[in-house]
Amino acid sequence: MSKLKIAIQKSGRLYEDSLQLLKDCGIFVNNGKDQLKVSVDNFPMEIMYLRNSDIPQYLEDGVVDIAVVGENLLAEKQKNIQIVQKLGFSKCRVSLAVPKDVETDDLSYFQGRKIATSYPNTLKNFLEKKGIISDIHIISGSVEIAPNIGLADGICDIVSSGSTLFKNGLRETVTILKSEAVLAKTSLLDTQKEAILDKFLFRIKSVLKAKNSKYILMNVPDDKISDIASVLPVMKSPTVIPLAEKGWSSIHSVIDEERFWDVIDELKENGAQDILIIPIDKMVI
Repeated sequence: MSKLKIAIQKSGRLYEDSLQLLKDCGIFVNNGKDQLKVSVDNFPMEIMYLRNSDIPQYLEDGVVDIAVVGENLLAEKQKNIQIVQKLGFSKCRVSLAVPKDVETDDLSYFQGRKIATSYPNTLKNFLEKKGIISDIHIISGSVEIAPNIGLADGICDIVSSGSTLFKNGLRETVTILKSEAVLAKTSLLDTQKEAILDKFLFRIKSVLKAKNSKYILMNVPDDKISDIASVLPVMKSPTVIPLAEKGWSSIHSVIDEERFWDVIDELKENGAQDILIIPIDKMVI
């Protein structure tokens, strides 16, 4: 039977979240990251732990079928790889930064200046589109130190919280690319492996939908049921259960995390009481 080969980082910021995603999808790993390839007993899949920078090439060559990887890396490597699902974790951005005593945020600051970066292709493409000509210095290590030692006038690097920039006397000015972890696939998948990938994607989407949703229960006067139902962004329609107390019902539904507080405020305004919120483990839709 065919097995889907998935690559994940053997170390780094995506490693733990990648394993957690597999666990949430009911896929249990037999061994740890000290091995290059490990087996899965309860799903037709093999896991390969690889260096982050190598994953795009392995995908393009078909050595692995799918991978959890950052959008920023795929953009930089410029390989023939398809993103099939955004995963919602490890969000960051590739940004330009300058010494904190530089007063302008304008991109024109970099005209004719030196920029240190580990993302030369991403930076070059961006600057060309903006008509900016700069001297790009490629650095594989700690890019943030470059302005402090006189190597560059600014940097282009990955930014999450911005704390590393702050510690090195830098500040973010222009965002080039927003990124998050994605599931990407090779263009060389056969029919059998595409079918396995479809099953895996079904599990992933169920997990992601659950993480972004909450189960909500509330007590509502019967004459307010229609008003409450119109507020709830449900999949089909809310569940309405009569209470022992005459004239009252319990309404059950699902709301999106991002709209949570706005919806709660509207529900209270429309007469909802005793509102309970429960996390959802999985959502099969």
